[in-house]
Amino acid sequence: MSHSISVVTPSLNQGRFIERTIQSVLNQKISDLEYVVIDGGSNDKTLDILRRYEGRLTWISEKDRGQADAVNKGLLITKGEIIGWLNSDDIYYPGALSTVLNFFKEHLEIDVVYGDADHIDVEDRVIEPYYTEDWDYEWLKEICYICQPAVFFRRRIIEKAGLLDDRLHYCLDYEYWLRLGAITPFVKLSKRLAGSRMYPDNKTFRLRIAAHRETNDMFQERWKAVPPKWIFAYAHAVVEQKDYNRLNPKENLIFIWKLIIVTITSSLRWKTAFSFQIIKKIIKWGLSSLKIIVQQL
Repeated sequence: MSHSISVVTPSLNQGRFIERTIQSVLNQKISDLEYVVIDGGSNDKTLDILRRYEGRLTWISEKDRGQADAVNKGLLITKGEIIGWLNSDDIYYPGALSTVLNFFKEHLEIDVVYGDADHIDVEDRVIEPYYTEDWDYEWLKEICYICQPAVFFRRRIIEKAGLLDDRLHYCLDYEYWLRLGAITPFVKLSKRLAGSRMYPDNKTFRLRIAAHRETNDMFQERWKAVPPKWIFAYAHAVVEQKDYNRLNPKENLIFIWKLIIVTITSSLRWKTAFSFQIIKKIIKWGLSSLKIIVQQL
């Protein structure tokens, strides 16, 4: 049996949040909805929660190779023409799925859409709007302005792009948007569709350096060069872990010098030519450091 839309939720030990995720999907009141939770073998209260919703969703729980592998399993076993991927700590906002389905019904030529979203806290309160922009593929290479739970795509695009890269653990969604965007343009909907949860245990928040490193490795492998903005982002992640007091001139000076050093070494590591952007940024930081030195004389 085919469905109009399938939602896949990868999960591992998210008993703290997964019921709110489930309810946000089921409360969409979509009659032709297929909802699948792919659990990686949770040992918290997740399975008890999933059992309570049997009959309204399908779930499996078994060891997997990570989030991308779990999403891929869901993509392969579902049948819906439209696909949504909602992590087990995120939520859909009311009316999100009907908005998406109506758009796809009226625009048969479009394969991928995304909407606005929020960063939310552990109590579902909005922290801030998620930064999004209108579609521009080249700009997407510079900054990921698409919120993963607010993305929906047609199943037919998987036949062209393939599944997620299950070697990736942090930028798996970003890499997939780049791969899809190389095939077809996306369309941005002017509606807030989802809440993306931010909290100290959040994988991307907690392992920021590893996430940036993986992103840069991904760019190097697929495009043979890392955009300067991602080099700068990695350098900031590395240096900021020391928590320098930048109001203190001496510590601020150390911060800037280390930023320059990490930017240079990162450019060499990822074989990124010293582009005008990188040279310009290094000169700017160098002048800032000289200004601090002069002020201290």
